[in-house]
Amino acid sequence: MLQSGDGLRALTGRRVAVVGAGPGGLAAALLLARAGIHVTIFEKDPQVGGRTKTVEAPGGYRFDIGPTFFLYPQILADIFASCGERLEDHVKLERLDPQYHLVFEGAEGISGTIRATGDVERLEREVARLAPDDAKNVKAFFSENRTKLNYFKPVLEQAFHTLRSMASPAMLAALPYLHPGRSVDRDLKRHFADPRVRLAFSFQTKYLGMSPFRCPSLFTILSFLEYEHGVYHPVGGCGAVSEAMAGLAGRMGVDLRLNSNVEEVLFDGKRATGLVADGETFNADAVLINGDFAKVVRALVPERHRPRWRDAKIRKARLSCSTFMLYLGLEGKMPDSLGHHTILLADGYEKNIREITEGTLPMQPSLYVQHAGYTDGGMAPPGHTALYVLVPVPNLKAGIDWAAMRETYRALILERLKLLGIDDLESRIRYERIIDPTQWEEDFAVHEGATFNLAHDLMQMLYFRPHNRFGPGLYIVGGGTHPGSGLPVIYEGARISARLLIEELAGARAAAAAGIPDTAPLATSSEAS
Repeated sequence: MLQSGDGLRALTGRRVAVVGAGPGGLAAALLLARAGIHVTIFEKDPQVGGRTKTVEAPGGYRFDIGPTFFLYPQILADIFASCGERLEDHVKLERLDPQYHLVFEGAEGISGTIRATGDVERLEREVARLAPDDAKNVKAFFSENRTKLNYFKPVLEQAFHTLRSMASPAMLAALPYLHPGRSVDRDLKRHFADPRVRLAFSFQTKYLGMSPFRCPSLFTILSFLEYEHGVYHPVGGCGAVSEAMAGLAGRMGVDLRLNSNVEEVLFDGKRATGLVADGETFNADAVLINGDFAKVVRALVPERHRPRWRDAKIRKARLSCSTFMLYLGLEGKMPDSLGHHTILLADGYEKNIREITEGTLPMQPSLYVQHAGYTDGGMAPPGHTALYVLVPVPNLKAGIDWAAMRETYRALILERLKLLGIDDLESRIRYERIIDPTQWEEDFAVHEGATFNLAHDLMQMLYFRPHNRFGPGLYIVGGGTHPGSGLPVIYEGARISARLLIEELAGARAAAAAGIPDTAPLATSSEAS
C-alpha cells in the first residue's frame, strides 16, 4: 500500500462500489485499492470475468465464453506492477506462432491461405504465395502503422469527458493520421491490391463488430498491433486472467461479493451515493459500473441522471453485430492442419459483411474456430477436443427468429467446418452448447445481443462515446465507454476511469500519487514477447 501523502490521505476511508467483476471492473478495483480506497465489487454471477471467463463443461471440457485472443499484455502487466506484482507470476501467457491461420474461400473451394506470423520475412513469403507484388509492401504497411499507433496511443490514454478534450495536444498531433473519409479497406488499398491480402490486415475490425468497408481507417492499427506485439494464449483460458486479477484484488483488501444482484444506483441530488443490492443499501463515495452500457446503465441509472444518453438516444445508437456460438466437446482429435486460431473468410466476404450490417442472416458465413488444445492440453480430457466456433451474425434489431433458425443454422455451420478439414463431427459430439443473439441478451445482459457493444464509428468514439466520468460520483468501464472494445483497450479504459475517480475524490495530485501507471513507449516486437 502507498504511504499516504497529502492527496492520498484524502482517500483514506473512502468507499467505492463497483458493479460487475468483468475485466474493466477488476482492473479498476486493483487501481483504486492501490490508492487506498475501500473497494467492494458486486457481481451477479457465481464467477468473475463477465464474458471473459472460462467455464468447465460436463466431461471435463473447458471453454472461453467470449474473448479468446489476448493482445498487448503490457497494459495489464503495468497495472499488476503498480500493485507490486508481476503478471507473469500469476498467469502464463504463450505467444502463438503462427498467431492464426487464415483460410480464404473461393468459388471452387479454398483459394488460398496465410499462416500469419510476426516474423516479417516469413509473413512476406506467406503473402507472396497469394500476391507477390503485395508482399513487397508489408514492411511499408508496418512502418506506417507503427507511426500511426505511436501518435494515437496518447489519444487512447486520455479522457474525453469535455468537448475541449477533442482539441488536446495529443488529438491535434494525431489528426493528420485520422483520414475520417477512409475506411480500413480503402486505406489498405494503398498497399495491397489482392482483396485476400487486405482481409489479412482488416478482418480484425470484427473485434469491434464492424465491417472493414465501413470501419474508420484508424483501425488498421489493430492488425499491426497483433503482428508487432503478438497474439497470446493464457494457459487455462482467458478466464485465468480474470481469476488472477480477482485473487490479487482479494489480497489487496477488495471485498468481492459474488451472486450479488444490483438493483439500482442511488443518488443524492445529482450525485451517485451508493446502490441497492439484493434489497440492501450500500453507501459509497462513488459508484463504478462495469457492464454492457446500453443494457446495464439504462437498467440501473434513472434517465434523468443520464441526460446525454436518454432512452431514445440509446435506442437509436448504432450497434455492433452479434455472434452465433458453438461450444463443442468432441471425442478424438483435430486434423494436424487445424491450429490454435483459424479464420475461414467466406467467398464474397464483402457481401457477407453487408448482409450482417443490413440485418440479413448470411447463409455462406465466415467463421472463426479456436482449437485451444493445439497449445494447451488442459482444455479437454486426453483424447478429446474442446472446439469453440464463432460466427458473426446480425444483432437482434434484425428481427431474426432464432428459435426457428437455431437448428438449421447449427447444421449449416457444421457443414461449413468441413472446409477446414473437420469432418464427421456429429457422431463425435459429447458436449454441446449454443449461444445465439437472444441468449447473449437474456443470459449475459448484452443489449440487442450486440456482443461488441456500441459501434465504433467516428460519431460514437472519443468525446461522442459514453464518458468514463458519467456524472458526479458515477463512472463506467468496459467496451461501451472510451476507448472502446477489446481487452487491452478495456484495461486502458479502467485506468482512465480510476484516475478520474481519484481526481474527483481527492484532487489531481492524489491521482498522480496513486500509482496508476502510464504504459511505457510501445515495446518493440522482441520486448513485447
